[in-house]
Amino acid sequence: MNISFTNHTLEKVELLLKELGFKVRYEKGNFKTGSCLIENSKIVMVNKFSNLESKILSLVELLKTIDADETKLSEKQKSFYYAIKQTTLAI
Repeated sequence: MNISFTNHTLEKVELLLKELGFKVRYEKGNFKTGSCLIENSKIVMVNKFSNLESKILSLVELLKTIDADETKLSEKQKSFYYAIKQTTLAI
């Protein structure tokens, strides 16, 4: 799967995270990359000053590392999630 770096893609990834029970927040902070997961709270923090590509890459990388409950997802979101899990990212 090729990931396009558009606002639409960012919205799709955010919606996927929301359906998995995560809250995505955009904040300014002293973290270098685009996102971090706050332990046990299912909140994803995204550096609001990161560029679009960095935000998408960070969220996709985060999705690849978490074990999500896929039963919460619609079929369309499930296939998107599986595609993300199989994606290799190149910077």
